Amino acid sequence: MTHHIDALVAEIGSTTTLVNAFDGLHGDNPRFIGQGSAATSVAEGDVRLGLQAAIDVLKASLGADDIQYTDLFATSSAAGGLKMSVHGLVYDMTVRAAQAAALGAGAVVRQVTAGHMRDSDLDALKRLHPNLILLAGGTDYGERETALHNARAIAALGLRDIPVLYAGNVQNQQEVKGIMEAAGLEVVLCENVYPRLDDLNIEPARRHIQTLFEKHIVNAPGMRHVYDMVTQPLMPTPGAVMEMTRLMHEPYGSLAVIDIGGATTDVHSACEESEEIARIQTRPEPLYLRTVEGDLGLFINAAHLVSALGAEKLDRELGIDTAALMADWQPIPRTPQQEKLAERLALEAGLTALRRHAGSIRSVFLPGGRQQIAEGKDLTQLACLVATGGALTRLPGRQHTMEQLRDMNTQRKWLYPKPGEARLLTDHHYIMASLGVLSRKYPEAALALMRQSFDAKD
Repeated sequence: MTHHIDALVAEIGSTTTLVNAFDGLHGDNPRFIGQGSAATSVAEGDVRLGLQAAIDVLKASLGADDIQYTDLFATSSAAGGLKMSVHGLVYDMTVRAAQAAALGAGAVVRQVTAGHMRDSDLDALKRLHPNLILLAGGTDYGERETALHNARAIAALGLRDIPVLYAGNVQNQQEVKGIMEAAGLEVVLCENVYPRLDDLNIEPARRHIQTLFEKHIVNAPGMRHVYDMVTQPLMPTPGAVMEMTRLMHEPYGSLAVIDIGGATTDVHSACEESEEIARIQTRPEPLYLRTVEGDLGLFINAAHLVSALGAEKLDRELGIDTAALMADWQPIPRTPQQEKLAERLALEAGLTALRRHAGSIRSVFLPGGRQQIAEGKDLTQLACLVATGGALTRLPGRQHTMEQLRDMNTQRKWLYPKPGEARLLTDHHYIMASLGVLSRKYPEAALALMRQSFDAKD
């Protein structure tokens, strides 16, 4: 029997490739009809092997001899994901704006520098060999020399195969272009990410980053022939989650999405600030913000979380032998005790990530007396807190974990809702990233499928 469907969406991860199948995308009743998974085959030099294996698993689960599909979409975090470096002028201004653009596009930002790059910065950049360099610095018609100094220094490194996106002072565009092209580097000019004081303009850079990722992903190890199977442009997997977050903003209101993974914990938010907080805010924050916590993960960084909580404290709290469990710790828990520990570590990772994502209010002493100022992202208007990823959609105690994450602001220390205020939603089908890339062609169907995932029963 041959199964005819509208689209497959592959999530090509570092270790696992998932394939989700969707049908009815042109009508009023889109459907998620199944999932297959297999080991990612980047190490074998050809990602198509793992992709085909995942499709074969999907075929078996559907009882089909063959699957015919109109489109194959894909997201990828394989080969380290979209590795970027970001270089700007002042950390709290152009550097933060450029970094927000990179993270919003789904990048893994591996190096950040402010001001003139030193020899040690340049050596680190050469060792990192990122997929993309983002160069910023200076408001439009403001400071010029820092970005030009950094452009010349980067050009002199001989990194011929790395594209450079320039998103700094508009006056420097043609000079930066000339410097990079003379060195044989591909350069793309973009609107300034910080054109005026207290004015963020990160959307143009975000779009350029994703376009460059699509163009250059085929050169990553094992990805060379990916477009032999995939019919649509690829997106970085975190960028696809952000795409869906942005699409959900209008129908669901202000929301934050939390994804606790094996290596990192990501928080994506689409949240307007309140008028009260806006009056005391010290710097602009983007409407759409993604933060990535590289020290908070349930497998690669599990030992760090155990250390932060204390093994003896965990033993007493959970009635377990934490050291024994950690001696044979697996990416997916296999016993009730492992699940109990994973849930506690997930809670700690989620609490820490949300506290880092949300801003806070503090008092400062000025000549006119003590005043309150707000720093960081204002999440006080949050209407929904959304769970996606393995830990928050698969662990037995995930609902209780989400309730604790929603209610964490008991002492009102953070720019975050009062306990009990936000609505909890769970991506039960674990398809949010797939729907983000699917939304490029089928936005209405993607929203309908997201609602179905939220409404699905455990």
